[in-house]
Amino acid sequence: MHRALASLPRYAADPDTLVGHDTFDDAGVVRLSDELALIQTVDFFTPIVDDPYDYGQIAAANALSDVYAMGGTPRTALNLVCWPPSGLEPEILGAILAGGADKVHESGAVLIGGHSIQDEELKYGLAVTGIARPDAIVTNAGARPGDALVLTKPLGTGILTTALKRGTLDAASIAEAVDAMKALNGTAMAVARRWAVHAATDVTGFGLLGHAAQTADASGVTLVFEASRLPAFTGAVELALSGHVPGGGASNRSYFEPRVAIDPAVGEGAVLLAFDPQTSGGLLLAVPAGDAGDLVSALRAEGWSAAARVGSVEPRGAASVRLV
Repeated sequence: MHRALASLPRYAADPDTLVGHDTFDDAGVVRLSDELALIQTVDFFTPIVDDPYDYGQIAAANALSDVYAMGGTPRTALNLVCWPPSGLEPEILGAILAGGADKVHESGAVLIGGHSIQDEELKYGLAVTGIARPDAIVTNAGARPGDALVLTKPLGTGILTTALKRGTLDAASIAEAVDAMKALNGTAMAVARRWAVHAATDVTGFGLLGHAAQTADASGVTLVFEASRLPAFTGAVELALSGHVPGGGASNRSYFEPRVAIDPAVGEGAVLLAFDPQTSGGLLLAVPAGDAGDLVSALRAEGWSAAARVGSVEPRGAASVRLV
């Protein structure tokens, strides 16, 4: 992808583009006026759970999360559907779309249409438009030395869903992760905004360390994570150590490991967890260190029981990220 993007023409900067592609942030942001900025994002993927309604909810929550990570409010959504020409009943698509619609409604946004094509592999997601005041946008480029790092959801969805696809995990065992993936990150960001949030990103396909590396590079700092503090879904580390590592986790490790310094004392299970690609994962927040304890307590009081202080921000060192 980097090689493909390198061939694109470079146009003069638009002064109203507040967030573009340069910092690999969660969404693009364009200023419409001094009071209003437009946030745009799109995301879709193949099924990761068996239940079509749950799949629709998870895919929608995942797409909406990008707007929340920017400090915005979702306003409209468009369905994106790739549907096989045969082999699946229309009722399955109906359940997927119902799940997505219900999650969009829960967010307060409006589902206003969409687009579908025939494809041999089923995919579903949303294009989402959100709004915010230009001076209230949160990006991945504002982390400061001395900040604390707070994570709002456990890690391990890629590991668990891989085990599910391989038939070594029953539906009951993945219920905890499904509930977390369906949870909208808007409430967590609303709690966090009671304090200063210097930087934020949602942890999705690149895993914790991949999104952290992008945040560190955009901010000109080094992010340090304490392996013992990383929250994990029940059984995720054990499943990873037994070989249930998704292809995306291996790709993340191969691509981002040159930018990550891993303490030799850190166990392999924690490393696999930290590189695991997440679906509809939690928010990674950089906040003043003195506020982190109160923020974590407030998040847990609002139902984000796994919220944890997982590390800190240091002046830029040799590595983008350190796992200690």
